[in-house]
Amino acid sequence: MKTFEQLYKEVLNHKISLNDPLPPEYHPYHLDCLLNPHNYAPVVFNESCEKCEYERACQNSCIFDAIDEGEDGKLRINPDLCTGCEACIDACRSEKITAGKDALAAMKAVREADGPVYMLVAPAFLGQFKKDVTPGKLRTAFQALGFTGMVEVALMADVLTLKEALEFDKHVLEVGDYQLTSCCCPIWIAMIRKIYHELMPHVPGAVSPMIACGRMVKLLHPDAVTVFAGPCLAKKSEAREPDIAGAVDYVLTFQEVQDIFEAADIHPEEMADNEKEHSSRAGRIYARTGGVSEAVRETTLQLRPDRKIKVQAEQADGIPACREMIKRIQNKETEANFFEGMGCPGGCVGGPKAILDREEGRRYVNEYGDSALFATPLENPYVMKLLEESGFDRIEDLIEKSDWLVRDFSADV
Repeated sequence: MKTFEQLYKEVLNHKISLNDPLPPEYHPYHLDCLLNPHNYAPVVFNESCEKCEYERACQNSCIFDAIDEGEDGKLRINPDLCTGCEACIDACRSEKITAGKDALAAMKAVREADGPVYMLVAPAFLGQFKKDVTPGKLRTAFQALGFTGMVEVALMADVLTLKEALEFDKHVLEVGDYQLTSCCCPIWIAMIRKIYHELMPHVPGAVSPMIACGRMVKLLHPDAVTVFAGPCLAKKSEAREPDIAGAVDYVLTFQEVQDIFEAADIHPEEMADNEKEHSSRAGRIYARTGGVSEAVRETTLQLRPDRKIKVQAEQADGIPACREMIKRIQNKETEANFFEGMGCPGGCVGGPKAILDREEGRRYVNEYGDSALFATPLENPYVMKLLEESGFDRIEDLIEKSDWLVRDFSADV
């Protein structure tokens, strides 16, 4: 029996027609995973797993208890519990677990859409599709695939930076007060919600920039199809969470996007440069460890320069380091008042589905950030225009009446 990955490549490259019966060497379960990814976890079994030579390392690696044993003795992945952190994939030396794919379902939706279709690209995108692929060329490449346009999620990272700065100003008033960032990393938030839920009062209920971007597009175009692309597998799980589902219809990894370009014979580096610049440095550097902290610190300084208690940040990247940082918070062994957690070493640029290695990805992110025309969202006229068009009369309205920027954590109680 051939693997899930082999079937994905064969269908994507039109070597297998979906109009014909599935060849016997492929499993129908795998085809259903490809055509209906929303019904499955972000990770799937590449091959049937009946006996394990490594004492079920995949199950032991999952801190969210998303892998359990069925009545037949086979392991199953619970889509309601799996965050897509990829720990099980790394742990399985038999390579029987692999990443799920949204590419076929997403491109079918693009072809059949009645309304506009927007690609939302994560801040870590620069350099991922060859060094000379500018944001403008990438935008043109997506239009060649059938997308109406491309939106840089960094613009919404700007908006969320402003919201987090305002939340810090409102809630961190004395020594000992602190805030856990709620933007960006779904693994970090899942850890707090499911394992360290006693810390939830310190988490402002902001959505991630991805969700904010999807919601913004659908506020402007209710019939739009939204597709997110990034280096993170966990974003597939985040997009399906009940309180925020519907903002982003499909999530692709950068590797899936590259697969689609190759299958369609599209070369972004050869495309016309349709340049549009909307994000500040603050939003662009979200893609690497320390970026959120730096963005919030600089924005808070501009917002309240006379504030006595400044942002004193601590960061951790990778699940073990995040757990160690949380332990220091619980034991009061840190003087920091703003904590940023990233599930992947290096931050988003170290995501499991990035094309570049994390050091090179970090370099591109820093260069792109330094080239921005604006340093913070407070300097960014596009942010101010967006807030005005969204009905915000004052910046402070971002924490007083920003329904589309918040999420409902009540189910955690």
